[in-house]
Amino acid sequence: MKKLLITGSSGFIGSYFVNKYNDKYQIQKYSFLKDNINTLDYHNLNTVIHLSALVHQMGGASKEEYERVNVTQTLSLAHKAKESGVKHFVFMSSVKVYGEETDIAYREDSLCKPEDEYGRSKLKAEIELQKLEDSIFKVSIIRTPIVYGYGVKANIKNLINLVEKVSILPFGGIENRRSMVYIGNLCNLIDVVIDKKISGIFLASDDKAISTTKLIELIAKELDKKVYLVKIPFFETLLKILKPDFHKRLYGSLEVDNSKTKEILDFKNLYTVEDGIRFMINGEF
Repeated sequence: MKKLLITGSSGFIGSYFVNKYNDKYQIQKYSFLKDNINTLDYHNLNTVIHLSALVHQMGGASKEEYERVNVTQTLSLAHKAKESGVKHFVFMSSVKVYGEETDIAYREDSLCKPEDEYGRSKLKAEIELQKLEDSIFKVSIIRTPIVYGYGVKANIKNLINLVEKVSILPFGGIENRRSMVYIGNLCNLIDVVIDKKISGIFLASDDKAISTTKLIELIAKELDKKVYLVKIPFFETLLKILKPDFHKRLYGSLEVDNSKTKEILDFKNLYTVEDGIRFMINGEF
C-alpha cells in the first residue's frame, strides 16, 4: 500500500479524496497551520499531494499573502520532500494560470498569461517546482477549472440557493461554454497520476462544457424545482455595465481541452456532468 502525505486534507477536495481512497492508500495528513514542517515524518512516504492553497478571493488578497501561501509554502514542502527521498510531488494548480474567460479552449500547452495575483502565484509555483524535477523526483501539476460536488461553496452554492428560492430567472438563452470538473472525476485523475507517477502538466475537466442556462436547468431538475428561464432585452448589457465580474461569470466562456491529458494517462472520467450535478445536490456516498 502506497503511503501518501496530503495537505489540505480537511478542505473540499482533500476530504473527498481521503474518504474515497482511504482503503487504497495509507494517508498521512499535514497542516501548515498546525504542524511543523521540520518535524514532518517522511519515512516510507511515496507521494506528496499538495492541495492546500490560498484560493481566489473575490474580495482580494495581497500579493504578499498569495506569494507566502501559494509559492513559499509550496516550495518549502517540495524541497523537504525531495531532500527526504520522496519521489513524487503532485501539485494542485488552476486554469487561472492561463488567464480569464476566452472563446478559445485552453490546452495543456496553451500560453499562460494570468491576470490576477492568484493566477500569478500558482504559475510561479509551477515554474519553481519544475526546476526541482530530475530523474528521481517527479513533479505532476494538475490544473483545474471550477471544481463542484456535494458541499461546494462560493459561486456554485450561491447559484443553487438562487434556483431554490426564485422560480423566474433572467438567464434564458445563454450560449456560453464553461468547463467544470466534478470532484469525483478530479480525484480519480489524482489517483491515476499517483498510480502512473508521470510528470508533466495535466488538465482536469468533465467531458463536456456546458452553458449557464444548461447548468441552471440541471440544478433545477435535481432539486425537483420548476424554474422558468427567460431572456430579458438589455439585461445582459445592463449587467455588463453595473456588475462586470458577475456578467463575466454568467455569460463568459472558459473551456478546456484535456484530450492530451487523457491520452498520456490513458484516462477516462468516471462521471458525466449529469452525474456530477446529481451528486452535488443529493450526495454521492
